Amino acid sequence: MFLAKTSSSAEWKAVSSTIKTLVEEATFEASSEALTFRAMDPSHVALIDLHWPKNAFERYECDKQFKFSVRVEDFVKLIGRTEVKDSIEMTSTEGDALLLRLMDGYKREFEIHLIESASGASPLPKLDFDVRLMMNKASFERVLTDISVFADQVMISSSKDGVSFSGKSGVGGAVVQLSRDSAEILEFDVKQDATGKYSLKYLLDISKAIGSATDTVVCEYSTGKPVKLEFKLNEQGARIDQFLAPRVSSD
Repeated sequence: MFLAKTSSSAEWKAVSSTIKTLVEEATFEASSEALTFRAMDPSHVALIDLHWPKNAFERYECDKQFKFSVRVEDFVKLIGRTEVKDSIEMTSTEGDALLLRLMDGYKREFEIHLIESASGASPLPKLDFDVRLMMNKASFERVLTDISVFADQVMISSSKDGVSFSGKSGVGGAVVQLSRDSAEILEFDVKQDATGKYSLKYLLDISKAIGSATDTVVCEYSTGKPVKLEFKLNEQGARIDQFLAPRVSSD
């Protein structure tokens, strides 16, 4: 038997919206310790990794490994029917379906049919990073949106003094510079100077999909390596990580 209950819908809204930015089918894996999801987009540019430990749920039971796959569009529609204060109870059934109970005085019950998925789990990249930057998520999105006025890629350059975000195109360019003690930066650690170029669309899509589930984002990267974004869903250890491959271009 599998059962997972949350006291609000905030985490599930963030999870379902985030997954929607990447894939059309989602396969979750439940164990006695955690609920997980990991997948890569069809172009193999971005990977999302969800880790949701049992103690981060209001109630969690899983007596054996349980893997279930859903159509993301249907799952998003279902989670979209919830209000923020709704508790969500998700349980396995004897058939090929998942039962969702939504409760906040007004009780609803939905059954979503599971699908067969041929996709396997994507390996998690093993990386050491030279830069670790924690920012307010709203500030992070504002910076990326400023760069997106003229560019579809962002160059992130860090030194011990601070970090700069820049982008350019044939129309123009934009630069945002933040010193290490600026209000937008909550934590900043640089082992050595690093520069990386990444797709703005992927970075903005996931940050906006997370919504109000968290106020911060941790960005880690090294020169020539993927960037990792970490979003904490709660204080009990639930999190979503995004790994995004660097862009290679002549400009």
